Formats: sequence, structure tokens, C-alpha cells
Amino acid sequence: MDNEPSSEIEPTKKENRYSGILAKIFAAHHIPGVLSFEFDRTELTTTAAEMNLELPKNLGDLIYSFRFRTALPESISSTVAEGFEWVIELAGRGRYRMIQRKYNRILPSALLIPIKIPDATPEIVIAHAQGDEQALLAKVRYNRLIDLFLRVTAYSLQNHLRTSVPEIGQIETDEVYVGVNHFGEQFAIPVQAKGGNDKIGSVQVAQDLALCRKAFPNLRARPVAVQFVSDAGGETIVMFELTEYEGDIRVVSEKHYRLVPASQIGAEDLERYRQSALGE
Repeated sequence: MDNEPSSEIEPTKKENRYSGILAKIFAAHHIPGVLSFEFDRTELTTTAAEMNLELPKNLGDLIYSFRFRTALPESISSTVAEGFEWVIELAGRGRYRMIQRKYNRILPSALLIPIKIPDATPEIVIAHAQGDEQALLAKVRYNRLIDLFLRVTAYSLQNHLRTSVPEIGQIETDEVYVGVNHFGEQFAIPVQAKGGNDKIGSVQVAQDLALCRKAFPNLRARPVAVQFVSDAGGETIVMFELTEYEGDIRVVSEKHYRLVPASQIGAEDLERYRQSALGE
């Protein structure tokens, strides 16, 4: 019987392989003092062949990993200017751009108290959700958390909406809502969902804004990011409304929601929420 690698060590092997390929591509293009450069998708294949490394069937997984999940190799991150970081952006069909941007992490606040919401998610949906991100999107949808968070009436328009944007290429967002407020103003609401160890990416938010400008030019874009966070109290859904301000992605508002059975929301909770509403 063949000895197969265990699941515990496979991610490390994959990360090392990916890091080696990207580091070699970076070394081939980077010039000290130059803050950006572009490279072609085909370089992933040729570089892996030169290094005698096996690439994944989905080449995009290597780029996705460094954009949203894995830290860049030290040989790359050590070259960055203080207060900046290297990020990977889309630069057209089959092309990528490595560019230095201001260091920006969208992280949940440890100071916010989770708001308890009666969980309306059908159990059969959670039982068959394909991965953390799909489960998270389902919970947001069935509990109308976009409506609660943004104070609009919102409707899910499409999952995994893709479009092609000039100078970026094909981009995709996890889910798009359209919404309307009591003034009649309408919104396009792109939602990115992050589960597990994935990080909320400012690059993804910029892409979501570009998608809205292309697909919904007459609607105001209100990008939202949602993330699962687990602690001793249970699982919390963290929601951010984001915007672009002075060239950076900034947080407009943040709320934490905890989905629980209705029986777990007591009179003390309701009184606290009433007092919070009066204070706004």
C-alpha cells in the first residue's frame, strides 16, 4: 500500500511550493526602488518547470493563496518600504501586477458586543452548504443580515457574479445584492465572504467597486465583507461596510451578529438593544 502524505503536512508542502515559484518570479522582475511590475500567468508554468515543481491543476489557486490566505515569502516582504506591503492585483486577461500599497488590514474589533439575532437558517441548507463561505453566505441571506446591517431592503441578485473590466480582466464577487432605502435610493451591494483563515482583502473590495461601476453604473455601491469569528461565546458573523477614501479602502461601519435560538434572547438582551437604539 502506497504511503500518502497526511493532511496535516500537505498544506505546508503546498505553501513551500507556491512560495518558491512566486519568489523566483519576483526575483526575475523586481528592481530595487521600482514599486510595481507585471507578470504573465504563463510564467507560473514555466517557472514551476524550471524548478521541477508540480503545479496545481487550478493555476489560480497559487495567486489566490497569496492574495487572501498566505503571507508572502520573506524574500519578497523584506523588500517593501516601511508602512507598505506588496499586493497582487489583476492586470488584464492572464496578467498580474505586484505593487506596493499602504499596509491595510481589515480586522474585527475585539471591543464590539455581538448582537443576538434569532437564527432563521434552514437546517437542511447548513447541512448541505459546500464549505465555510457558502454556509456564511446562506446565513447572511436567510437572516436578512444585509438589511439589518445597512438599514435597507435588500435582495440577493446573483451568486458568483462575473464580469470583465478593462485593465483588470475578469473579476468575480461572492454575491451581489440590490437594495433600496426609504428615500427610494437604490444600491448595488457586493458581498465577499471569508471563512477559515482567509483574510478580508482590500484588493477584493477595490475589484468589487470596479465591478459595480461596470455592471451597475446608476446604483451607489456599498461593498460589504462578512467573516466567521469563533470564540468561547460561540460563532459570530462580523460585517463591515467598506468604501474607498483617499486611495485606500476604509471601514464605514462594523457590526457583530450572533445567530441563536429565539429562546436564548432574554429580557436583559432586549432592554440593552432598546437602550442602544435610543442612543442613536
